[in-house]
Amino acid sequence: MDFSLNQEQEMFRNYVRKYLDDVGQTKVAREFTEGNTSSFQGLYAGLAELGCASVNVSDAYGGMGLGQLDLVPILEETGRALLPGLFLETNALVVPLLEKFGTEEQKAKYLSAIASGEHTFTIAWLEPGGNYKPSNVQLHGTLDGDVLTLNGVKALVPDVELANSLLVLVRTAEGKGTEGISLVIVDCDEALQVQPQKNIDETRLLAEVTFHHVQVSSQQIVGTVHQGWDALQEGLLSFNAALCSTIVGSMEKIVETAVEYANIREQFNQPIGRFQAIKHRLVDMKMDLETARSLAYYANWAIESDAADKVEAVSSARLFATEAFIKVASQNIQIHGGIGFTEEIDCHLYVKRARFYENYLGSTQQYYEQAAVALGW
Repeated sequence: MDFSLNQEQEMFRNYVRKYLDDVGQTKVAREFTEGNTSSFQGLYAGLAELGCASVNVSDAYGGMGLGQLDLVPILEETGRALLPGLFLETNALVVPLLEKFGTEEQKAKYLSAIASGEHTFTIAWLEPGGNYKPSNVQLHGTLDGDVLTLNGVKALVPDVELANSLLVLVRTAEGKGTEGISLVIVDCDEALQVQPQKNIDETRLLAEVTFHHVQVSSQQIVGTVHQGWDALQEGLLSFNAALCSTIVGSMEKIVETAVEYANIREQFNQPIGRFQAIKHRLVDMKMDLETARSLAYYANWAIESDAADKVEAVSSARLFATEAFIKVASQNIQIHGGIGFTEEIDCHLYVKRARFYENYLGSTQQYYEQAAVALGW
């Protein structure tokens, strides 16, 4: 079975790459780390004009109505450029959730704005000192008629200042299990207290968000009240498949950079790429890249075709890709030697992004467990 991208998808990839080349690839990420977000805002608007934001939005809401696989070339190219922002969370998590569980009012309000590139989402899940398990969702939501009042704190929320809305995990019924958790959309024009937090990856801005008697309409609940955890797991399958493609793009750029440097850097009057230690390391990096690519393609195909093995496909791809990303990014620094540790070279940017993704929206241990359960082990 051939899981490679078709001609139209590869053509769209070329358009996206040319656009990102024109704006300097990682130049935007570097400016972002220095506090200059204006260049990113312009870049995102340009990507929206190309149609990136509307790819998997239904045509009824101004999108192209395409599938998960059509996101792959975009995700790989944004991974190459270490694109900041919330494209992944918005299009790979929130869009599938709204398409499947959203009300007509929610779809009309948010999907149309997402398709035009005017609206982005972030996810507020973790709480101070907590983890990604359902028992740690303790931000409390009290329903009184059509009003939902939120009280609590979310930590390590990515890129709040770039988001128009938050997808928030809320405890709407007593308990510590999966029952009683709801997914709630909170628009950023509500009275939220935002405190920036430090992050190893400076291209992703983290913040602590405090909800103090924040009131939203019960119409902002996505799916069935108290049943948000199951809906979230469905959305995470799409998200993790997409995340793997983003990682593949980053790994591809790393391998290209390492090979190029090995060909131009000379020791003992010959390129270091001729030395066996470097050759073997480059081959291992390339093998990890192609394995991650194959797993990512299959995971995205499994999501689009609703294959019976989609859970194990996505879990396996997520596990391998995140671990291979760390290994390949680290080896790239070793190949570059002393200069690989400097800020002038992009090596450190990829290492930081790899570490950021390692435990993003789920720990490695959780995905090992998920894969084992799905495989019946």
